[in-house]
Amino acid sequence: MGKKGKKEKKGRGAEKTAAKMEKKVSKRSRKEEEDLEALIAHFQTLDAKKTQIVETPCSPPSPRLNASLSAHPEKDELILFGGEYFNGQKVKRFYIMNSISTTSERTPGPRLKSPIHLRGAVLTRDYIYYNDVYAFDLDTFTWSKLSPSGTGPTPRSGCQMSVTPQGSIVIYGGYSKQRIKKDVDKGTQHSDMFLLKSEEGREGRWVWTRINPSGTKPTPRSGFSVAMAPNSQTLLFGGVCDEEEEESLEGDFLNDLYFYDATKNRWFAGQLKGPKSEKRKRRRGTKAEPEGANEQECGEASAQAPREVVREVVTEDGTVVTIKQMLTAPGPSKQPQSDEDDSPEEAGGPLVEPRPRSNAMLAVKHGRLYLFGGMFEAGDRQVTLSDFYCLDLHKMDQWTVLVEADPETQEWLEETDSEDSDAGEGAEGREEDEEDEDSSEEDQEPQHPLATPGEQFADYLPRTEQYWVRLARDDAGSEAKEKRVLKVAHAMAKAFFDDSA
Repeated sequence: MGKKGKKEKKGRGAEKTAAKMEKKVSKRSRKEEEDLEALIAHFQTLDAKKTQIVETPCSPPSPRLNASLSAHPEKDELILFGGEYFNGQKVKRFYIMNSISTTSERTPGPRLKSPIHLRGAVLTRDYIYYNDVYAFDLDTFTWSKLSPSGTGPTPRSGCQMSVTPQGSIVIYGGYSKQRIKKDVDKGTQHSDMFLLKSEEGREGRWVWTRINPSGTKPTPRSGFSVAMAPNSQTLLFGGVCDEEEEESLEGDFLNDLYFYDATKNRWFAGQLKGPKSEKRKRRRGTKAEPEGANEQECGEASAQAPREVVREVVTEDGTVVTIKQMLTAPGPSKQPQSDEDDSPEEAGGPLVEPRPRSNAMLAVKHGRLYLFGGMFEAGDRQVTLSDFYCLDLHKMDQWTVLVEADPETQEWLEETDSEDSDAGEGAEGREEDEEDEDSSEEDQEPQHPLATPGEQFADYLPRTEQYWVRLARDDAGSEAKEKRVLKVAHAMAKAFFDDSA
């Protein structure tokens, strides 16, 4: 009896021990799983920090021209890169957007974009023009030089390129200079057009073909901008038509729109319809005029010699419709105007349009044309713009102002050296003028460059840094170290910016 009880106690003890061990093992495994989950979550957090993109709001881009503006292929964003800015004494080139910039002293050169490399090269004084063709393979990341057959465009810069629905490449316009006599060069604004397409049945072989589109062609110009519009059409905006003489250059800046349809090989002008007015809507709902009035108008019209007018109207899908109208010659009696002939000013006020300019940046996204920056000239002053506009290419009603910019606020520095302005006068006259100028400068306080509305110090300093460096160097003397001068210049700029804010 006693032995049997001892055996039962031993059995129950072994069961308890096994249960305790199982419980410990289960608890340990749960803890290891929890530790493993925590470790995985920790690594996921670290990996997310490495790959996450942090967007920091910044001030709008500073005024510039000759930059690149492209639409993001996947996001509702526009990407702006590079450009240049000229304030009368310095040329600033932006290599990385809103980050790194360099300045260099030089006289302003031609209003041209960087050369598009086409075949060959022609050297004219200080200008080298190309017309060679290269292709970049996106799989191997390598360049290859093409040798198209046929007669291609002459060497030039500032031309524009677009792609047709058939995969061909269109080259339009450009600029080049040639020497007409000793020390005299003459610029040429090209308005010819070429098509570069692959030869049928010969992979890797290309051929040049000169094309002559029909329709309403753009007037000769340089510095224009292009973008791909809906329906695979090429859109052209603005530019400048230069009237160049031996010692003078005057430009007529433009803000017109043209479309090129590669399928029809035809140019047509882009006309804005203007906003719809309530006045025109109400008129459409009114009753027709009495028959007697119509008969009287017809009688007056028949008494005058009719005139046939042919107009080309472009619909929203790009179709060109030719309309023929028989109009009467203008007579002494005043003819009533039709509702459809209301001018845009009468319909909804004056149209909002970008200022005429050249070298602007264009991009198209979701059927909307975006326009940024560029430049125009006011006398001897070159004004660089930073305004932003948008145009619905389906409605073609009017431009929308996204960002306004007053060009009058741009800094412009000019040489005020009396020796340059009075070079033709005698020594006594120069000395007197210099004394007068010095005395007037002493009486007047220096005009420091002002900050534009909404401009941050991070943008103000690069724009005006050279001015403050000159001012600091004048105060510190020629023997001061460059590092010290730069530090004082930044402090002066910061103090002035804070006081004027």
